[in-house]
Amino acid sequence: MGYVLAGGVSETVSLAREAERLGYAVAWVAEAYGSDAVSVLSYLAATTERIDVGAAVMQIPARTPAMTAMTAATLDLLSQGRFRLGLGVSGPQVSEGWHGVRFAKPLTRTREYIEIVRTALARQSVRHEGEFFTLPLPDGAGKALRLSLHPYRDDLPIYVAAVGPKNLELAGEIADGWLAIFFSPEHSDGLRASIAAGRERATTPPAHFDVSATVPVSFGDDLASCAEPIRGYAALYIGGMGSREQNFYNRLACRMGYEQEAGLVQDLFLDGQHREAMVAVPLDFIDQTSLLGPPQRVAERLHAFAEAGVTTLTVTSFAPDLQGRIDDLRQVAEALDASGLGD
Repeated sequence: MGYVLAGGVSETVSLAREAERLGYAVAWVAEAYGSDAVSVLSYLAATTERIDVGAAVMQIPARTPAMTAMTAATLDLLSQGRFRLGLGVSGPQVSEGWHGVRFAKPLTRTREYIEIVRTALARQSVRHEGEFFTLPLPDGAGKALRLSLHPYRDDLPIYVAAVGPKNLELAGEIADGWLAIFFSPEHSDGLRASIAAGRERATTPPAHFDVSATVPVSFGDDLASCAEPIRGYAALYIGGMGSREQNFYNRLACRMGYEQEAGLVQDLFLDGQHREAMVAVPLDFIDQTSLLGPPQRVAERLHAFAEAGVTTLTVTSFAPDLQGRIDDLRQVAEALDASGLGD
């Protein structure tokens, strides 16, 4: 589902209901500095029956870990076991500019945060002495508390949004799934190796680790035309999600072999030349990280993502209206049927 934009929550609900009817597994909701994920997820849970609802992501700097555990337990109870908790540290601009939380040692912060969330969801007394969180405070009247709500499930899944190699290892070690962005089957070997390295360190790794990749979709006969609606999204992340010194998505594009192109996109975007930045995004980059073209080609690409280890493919439509987005969902479902992967 992404963010709630101009179309409002009614269009988001319509899209989720159609996805449910078509047999999609989960509807993910994002947050940045506009609509929050929790409110939308609550509404979706109340207006659907079978499809899972997931946070992709709830921002770590926006909430205390105890509040996130409370919220996750409540959403899972309200949805009767359909909630998936995705967490991420966001980036320096949002963390420091919007939430007033220093973007320091994100791996350590994430590890401590999830440890507290898991302790709370297990209904154990929450005690933690770490670099970022101390519970209860040692010099006050507080005491170690236990979640008073009984969660719907004992094994509520936790996902981590990760881009860099170290964060991928952390996801493999402490999470039940990975929320991936700009995933390219052609450049997935290193990503899978990082996840595997983390899983080897896990004390009790889950039997199934869910690789959930967000993939833009655009149908048509001409690849260049299909890529056009996705260029703004790619340019924003590669060029504008961070500073010149720290942009995780730009670094990802560089690791994929687009160092020169990523540098140009960033320079143009940060200089305010957004249209030029969009044009500078390589077609090949968009093609490798999206589902583009006629239905038969999309069906073939679904095989590529599956063979690269993706277990949940989160499709994002860039159609200009609700009917176009619904049509894209239907065509992806038909392509899945044609591929034989859904059997």
